[in-house]
Amino acid sequence: MNKRVVFDKDVIAKRVRELGQAISQRYGNEPLVCVCVLKGAFVFFADLMRSLDIDPELDFVRLASYAGGTSRQGKMIFSKDMEVSIEDKHVLIVEDVVDTGHSMQYLTRVLETRNPRSIAIAALVDKNERRELDVTVDFPGFSLDKGFIVGYGLDYDEKYRGLEGIYELIVND
Repeated sequence: MNKRVVFDKDVIAKRVRELGQAISQRYGNEPLVCVCVLKGAFVFFADLMRSLDIDPELDFVRLASYAGGTSRQGKMIFSKDMEVSIEDKHVLIVEDVVDTGHSMQYLTRVLETRNPRSIAIAALVDKNERRELDVTVDFPGFSLDKGFIVGYGLDYDEKYRGLEGIYELIVND
């Protein structure tokens, strides 16, 4: 497989700083919990948290879908749930890629039952064109129409997460 650069490390770093400023301005001194969706968002999450001018609480979740295959119709569960209370606090979910919206809709619905002040989503990549559900990315890093991307935490079969930029994987026929 070959790779084509989509966003290099300098473009990503600049955009992450911009998002950090916007998030800091939006929440100010309000109580905020930033929640990283593992595994793909961990690099973006770390850089984004260091770019903030505020000091939120941090936590992590990992979602798993079980349907006997790749179907989205299966049951979605936490394989790692949060440990921090979000009651009466703002919540910022930090995700790698939001495409169909199924995972983010599920996660926001679960978190809403825990009585937060608000829930917002920051995503490294927003594939809005693929959206099947009404999910809004409040802090989008980049928008993409298509392509299978890797790097900067994103993987293909657990490979390529450590690449500094974001690349499109090109499958050779």
